[in-house]
Amino acid sequence: MFESILLILSCLLLPAAIIVIVDDWFLRPRRRLAALPAVAVDPGWLRSVYSALPLLVIGGALKLFRSERLDFSLVLVVVSFVGGVIWAFDAWVLRRVRDRAAAAAGRAPADVPEPGVVDYARSMVPVVIVVLLLRSFLFEPFRIPSDSMMPTLQAGDFILVNKFHLGLRLPVLNRKILDIDEPHRGDVVVFRYPPDPAINYIKRVVGLPGDRIKVISDRIYVNDVPLDEKDLGRYSDGCYEDMRLAEVHTGEHVHRTISCRSPDYLARPQLPGCNRDIGRSYPCAEAEAEFAHVRPGGHGRLPGAHCSGWPIPHDRR
Repeated sequence: MFESILLILSCLLLPAAIIVIVDDWFLRPRRRLAALPAVAVDPGWLRSVYSALPLLVIGGALKLFRSERLDFSLVLVVVSFVGGVIWAFDAWVLRRVRDRAAAAAGRAPADVPEPGVVDYARSMVPVVIVVLLLRSFLFEPFRIPSDSMMPTLQAGDFILVNKFHLGLRLPVLNRKILDIDEPHRGDVVVFRYPPDPAINYIKRVVGLPGDRIKVISDRIYVNDVPLDEKDLGRYSDGCYEDMRLAEVHTGEHVHRTISCRSPDYLARPQLPGCNRDIGRSYPCAEAEAEFAHVRPGGHGRLPGAHCSGWPIPHDRR
């Protein structure tokens, strides 16, 4: 229901925004000038559009933020460009038109207030550009989409990602313009999913170019050498039941993992004790015999061009 409401608000936002921009920028100054010295009154339907616009903006913003496929850098670029065009065109063209119209009516230019659209654009564009630069070249917030990094990170967690350490990239185009460093074994990195770059993933780097990786009974082997692992007992939180908790050394990093040594698919309907909205639970029933995981078709190396950065702080359990 909530998603349907957001979708309706988002669909209404664009036509309402166009109506408000055209009226406030072009038509409203004429009404105000013609009504002087009285106060101009907007038509009733137009007042309704102006009143509804903040609600539509909030609904559209929530819809964007809840989308896992959102390219927020593209949104910032578009907002910066549109706002800059409005600001510049008004400063160079329309303000002089308003001043001449006021003079022809025997009024001072100050009698015709600056359109609110122009005021918002002038105030907003510098802020948006600063946010765009910070997100593109220094730090960017991400929301964890799943529990694949449990227990280090949970679905819904927000993290701040260091964009500078892996090199500078142009926003939207994602083209690297400055090489600084590459991911190392054990690093947690955010990257664009190669089959669908619109989706951001967060994973820990296990293999580097040239490595041979295999998983036997949920134990990771790199070039036929198992990663150092210390058993810490069992892990249960209501959503994950009786999982194996371990401390694993991956490269220079020490982190905790949960696993279940079973070849079966663990997902079951969400248990009553699970207090997080993840839609399913994972009770563990381990297998007695050794088994090996086979890498699914279509999965392979992560292209370096898809890496966005790594979370802050970088040194974690």
